[in-house]
Amino acid sequence: MLVTLYGVCAVTFMMVMYALERRGRRFILGFALGCALSSVYGFLSGAWPFGVVELIWSGVALQRYTSRYKKP
Repeated sequence: MLVTLYGVCAVTFMMVMYALERRGRRFILGFALGCALSSVYGFLSGAWPFGVVELIWSGVALQRYTSRYKKP
């Protein structure tokens, strides 16, 4: 039950950060964090393919965070 509650919170956070990404750079970083938290949930719940995919998405979001907002 506690793992499920954690998963609901992690995935909800991830979705909110995704929805707010256009509002600023920090939301992209928040989305990356949400993906990492969701990945942890996947591994804790025994759904390792979900955990792996969310870990990859976290890396993709970090890549977008660093590449789109490089200072000149």
